[in-house]
Amino acid sequence: MKIDRKTSARFVFRRSGLIALALAFVFVFSGRAAEERAVKSRVAPVYPEIAKRMRISGVVKLEVTVDADGKVTDVKPVSGNGMLSQAAQDAVRKWRFAPGPEQTIVNVDLNFAAAQ
Repeated sequence: MKIDRKTSARFVFRRSGLIALALAFVFVFSGRAAEERAVKSRVAPVYPEIAKRMRISGVVKLEVTVDADGKVTDVKPVSGNGMLSQAAQDAVRKWRFAPGPEQTIVNVDLNFAAAQ
């Protein structure tokens, strides 16, 4: 069976459309996995002394698992400098969130800015 260019182009276009639809579906449902929960109490991270001296700054992104009572049960680093990441994780483990109907995952960004 011989496939002409027109049929081949339609197939590629349909396949591309299906891939785009699948990616949109994934983004919509992955966005629901990370919900917003109000923070009731925060603990500020301790800026590591070595990072201060080296003038290391930046944003540490964390994925925080919060139980129904608002207690942090798990913290996973997503991105950011390794020196700052541990300080961010230690601080967020002490945070309390508003109670919710079930366990949720919350994305937290902590900005470390070195003093000028």
